[in-house]
Amino acid sequence: MLIGGLQKISLIDYPGKISCIIFTIGCNFRCPFCHNSQLVLEKKIKQLNHIKEGEIFDFLKKRKNLLEAVEITGGEPCLQTDLVSFIKKIKELGYLVKLDTNGSFPEKLEEIVSQNLVDFIAMDIKSPLTKEKYSKACGIKITDEKLKKIKRSVSIIIKSGVAYEFRTTAVPGLHTKEDIEAIVKYIKGAKKFVIQNFVPQNCINPEYEKKKSFSVAELNTFKSIAEKFVKTEIRANY
Repeated sequence: MLIGGLQKISLIDYPGKISCIIFTIGCNFRCPFCHNSQLVLEKKIKQLNHIKEGEIFDFLKKRKNLLEAVEITGGEPCLQTDLVSFIKKIKELGYLVKLDTNGSFPEKLEEIVSQNLVDFIAMDIKSPLTKEKYSKACGIKITDEKLKKIKRSVSIIIKSGVAYEFRTTAVPGLHTKEDIEAIVKYIKGAKKFVIQNFVPQNCINPEYEKKKSFSVAELNTFKSIAEKFVKTEIRANY
């Protein structure tokens, strides 16, 4: 596992549980608004202090009486070739596991779900599921095949029986009311949709650091639209 960060405690990232967060290195997307550029861009990755697996498990063994869950995020965790075995080791210690993903690796996701290795899945839906809009939001060319994989992941998660949420980071200039409506119409009937407010810091595209986040009123407008189709929550950084 390529690990670039460890947040030792979080009270908000795993619903209702005390967790830690493991940040994996590398991503197949280049979302211009991403604020974890140090985990994605090669020149920044070279400056990271990589954390060895052994250090992670030493930490988890020591914190068994305090922590309840482990969140694995990135980057894109499903890029990691040994993700499945890594999660198995965490589960053997008795922890709940939450996986964050962009949904572009449905085969890996299906393998993890079929082996009952995760207790919560959070999947980012970057934009309405069209090639043009997804390409703009992801910073790479999205082909029919790539879009098909993302849609397949949505289906796997909904049918999985695992607790989950779909998330969209709302970014001025990328997302409109119509875009939010298109996203929730696609996932209509899902258990939960989260609108995350864009954070203009440490972005992959530095131009996005000049943008302002949506206001509370604007986010509430998005929520009122989304709630017609899916139970919706706002996560804002105010």
